[in-house]
Amino acid sequence: MTSASRPDADSERRIVPDAAGVVVLGACAGWSLITGAVRDGRPEGVLLAVLAVAAGYAAGRISGALLPVAAPCAGALAGIGLTVAVPHLAPGPQITAPLGHAGATAAVLTLSAGAACCAAWATPVPVMRFALRLVAAGTAVLAAALGSTTGCVTCAAVLLCSLAAGHTRRRGAGLAVLATVAVLVTGLTWAIAARAVPGGLGTALEERLTPHRVELWQDAWDLLREDTVVGVGPGRFGELSATSAQSLLSDGKPHSAPLQQAAEQGVVGVALLAAAFGWVLYALWRGPRPTPVALTAGAALTVLAAIAAIGNALSFTAVSVGAGLLAGMATARPLTEEPSSRAPDTHPRDAGRTPA
Repeated sequence: MTSASRPDADSERRIVPDAAGVVVLGACAGWSLITGAVRDGRPEGVLLAVLAVAAGYAAGRISGALLPVAAPCAGALAGIGLTVAVPHLAPGPQITAPLGHAGATAAVLTLSAGAACCAAWATPVPVMRFALRLVAAGTAVLAAALGSTTGCVTCAAVLLCSLAAGHTRRRGAGLAVLATVAVLVTGLTWAIAARAVPGGLGTALEERLTPHRVELWQDAWDLLREDTVVGVGPGRFGELSATSAQSLLSDGKPHSAPLQQAAEQGVVGVALLAAAFGWVLYALWRGPRPTPVALTAGAALTVLAAIAAIGNALSFTAVSVGAGLLAGMATARPLTEEPSSRAPDTHPRDAGRTPA
């Protein structure tokens, strides 16, 4: 009876997360088209981001199944190479102070560190595992050399979280902690935008984040209050934000993915963005990879969510593709058996299983 039901359970674990992803990403694309039609917006940017994530996820699932070690290793090296070869990660005029492209650089290097750590957990060879962790540590050094303090901190945080993941018994609890961190960072940005942070702390945060960025966030909050459900339309923040219009060099974005969704697509857009992140964590929880791999990828993607909450990292196609790739590789089912981790892998697939 147990052996007969196990293939059905395995099939369900594969189908349910994938079906949820199709629904969530489809809803994100559909809602951007609706709000674009209602508010005469430009949904092309959102559609490109959804396509980039979907394409990266599919490529990650295929490559992760065929090459569970080599694929994330190649992804990590590609991210490092892209950062070195194309420092601004986008053609054309560059936005410098006070916002800049540092968020995208930090995001790509963070994803590279996460991919290297996932490859380290996937290999059974101790020397390779050590070398791959050196690559992850090297991303932090590279970020510091490029002047990205944020990238240095986030890459180091991903490496430390990956090492801790080897001693974590329950992936569900670990992913819940990561989700809480993302919620807290997002909530802080919303509190700053809503001018709800007490005086002393608010002033300190504003100085750290730069007044210009905070003013953009406050404009996004004000636009949300004008139309809570639908927003002002995708791609229209730049033309309706007084702060953005007064800036000599402006990319027309509030430099916060949740606040941009809120201003341009209303609370429904924010809910869909949260659902996309929740789907990724759910797929990692239900995925077949060992717990350290799932938690390492979850940590990197959570850090990316934090970076995107205070910057414009998701405006770069390379970041969206990289996030999809990492998620896909960390949820793929390898064609060969993987080495077990040092910590027991308490996983939904083991629930109710009796020893032979």
